[in-house]
Amino acid sequence: MRMFARMIGIDYSGAQTAEARLPGLRVYVAEDEAGAKEVLSHPGTHWSRRGIAEWLVAQLSEGIPTLVGLDHGFSFPLRYFEAHGIEFHWPSFLDDFQRHWPTDAPHTYVDFVRDGLCGNAAARVGNSRWRRLADERAGAKSVFHFDVPGSVAKSTHAGLPWLRFLRRRLAQRAHFWPFDGWIGPAGCSVITEVYPSLWNRDLPPGTRTPDQHDAYCIAHALACADRKGTLAGYFTPELTTAERAVAEIEGWILGLSHARPVRSRRRAG
Repeated sequence: MRMFARMIGIDYSGAQTAEARLPGLRVYVAEDEAGAKEVLSHPGTHWSRRGIAEWLVAQLSEGIPTLVGLDHGFSFPLRYFEAHGIEFHWPSFLDDFQRHWPTDAPHTYVDFVRDGLCGNAAARVGNSRWRRLADERAGAKSVFHFDVPGSVAKSTHAGLPWLRFLRRRLAQRAHFWPFDGWIGPAGCSVITEVYPSLWNRDLPPGTRTPDQHDAYCIAHALACADRKGTLAGYFTPELTTAERAVAEIEGWILGLSHARPVRSRRRAG
């Protein structure tokens, strides 16, 4: 029996503003045996970060059990919490982050906040040498490592306020993994962090762009795992008790312990 009726794979981008329509933002949906298909904001137009967040609220409010995979960090390393005296509580972290990094505000670039033109980034900086346990396990760059190829820093800093938006708008209709628990309620939609490099080497891109291919691979891989009956194992990664406690604060990458070591480090920017 399948765990979810629908899989949504999203390749993210932290470029420009929350209203900007970006070719780096791609959405694929897998609902049946036909496979993952791209969903556009409107015919011939790209998504914006705000548009994706509002679309997800509408989709997950339908009551269809859906698994969402988003390609950006959902939290920060423990050292960030410790350095800034932030409670080990994910909703509180999201509130604190959005106050200092209001990257969901209209006409606001991530770099505007970084440069001190708005927000208060100086009071909530991280070190590019700090990596989450999941990043170390996956071979991924730090969520604070800006301006380098394969960086996820900008997309993470752009995406975190929208996770807060989703959590507030969806309430009990969505389970944020693993912060709300490692196993979600039966029939509930689940929102997770993913890393396309776990899967994109095994699927030929065809005519898809790299961003399209990453979003496709997320939806396709999760749908295949669900059909095979292996998806449940993704929600129980092979972690010690101490590692699990860390991951409940820093977050985890869905499927990480069930894939071979990653060599490609490309993530959305």
